[in-house]
Amino acid sequence: MNRRPIGRSELVIEPLVFGGNVFGWTVDEDTGFRLLDAFLDHGFTAIDTSNSYGKGKSETLIGKWLKARGNRANVHIFTKVGSQMAEGEQGLKADYIRQAVEESLTRLQTDYIDLYQSHRPDPETPHEETLEAYDQLIRAGKVRVIGSSNFTPDMIREAHRVSVIKSLARYESEQPLYNLYDREVFEGELQNLALEEDIGILPYFSLAAGFLTGKYRSQADFDKSPRGARMDKYMNDKGKRILAALDQVSAANDATPAEVALAWLVAQPGVTAPIASATSPEQLESLVKGVGLKLSDEDLDTLTQAGR
Repeated sequence: MNRRPIGRSELVIEPLVFGGNVFGWTVDEDTGFRLLDAFLDHGFTAIDTSNSYGKGKSETLIGKWLKARGNRANVHIFTKVGSQMAEGEQGLKADYIRQAVEESLTRLQTDYIDLYQSHRPDPETPHEETLEAYDQLIRAGKVRVIGSSNFTPDMIREAHRVSVIKSLARYESEQPLYNLYDREVFEGELQNLALEEDIGILPYFSLAAGFLTGKYRSQADFDKSPRGARMDKYMNDKGKRILAALDQVSAANDATPAEVALAWLVAQPGVTAPIASATSPEQLESLVKGVGLKLSDEDLDTLTQAGR
């Protein structure tokens, strides 16, 4: 499998990260255990979550699975801090990070986190305070690598500048919104920065909350899942062009639209591994097939042009 490094760090992963946002929401414990078992059986290791997903439910499920399987050394655990957990429990101040990491470690039933990420910017806290807190966690062995999520290129540049000046660990990854439909956040300045500075890119909403699976074709389809309410933004001329291109390329490659959308994403310069979730074994099999699918240059161009 084509394994890829996360930034300049020691972490090397396969080109798919399991999105743990579904755990404790649309996936119960038994199903979650089966999905995680299958994910590892396919040779993947990276699982992404956040303390805020289900207000700790996602981390708790993953922690129970890690303890039951005794496989911590074979897995990369990514989690985040910064989004609101309760009144006064949010942001990237040092004291809160120190509190939140201990709570995450307890829920995950582990003594270290492979990739600890700032979930969203905190304009009230300087980068120096946040990075110093992370650096202390790395020195204590509680965190291996740090990353950001939803940061702008300017924020990342400034954080990297502080890391250099203060000799602190730097953000090795960024989680942006990026998929075949939503491209303006990543393509351009952020993509160029990632390539220039070796920043690992872990896109979220890789399938546009399910739109790129092709199961939502009209408003009548919105009640097919809890995410259906988000589909209205995609039901326009651009969305219809993308669906038509996905149908065309899918037919030529004996693949589903979701598989083709993931294959396109994995092929984009700067992308390390897309984050995608599954709620059934069948969906997981499709994700695995998608990140292993190699599209022709012509197919890639067809999709790229449709989404412009």
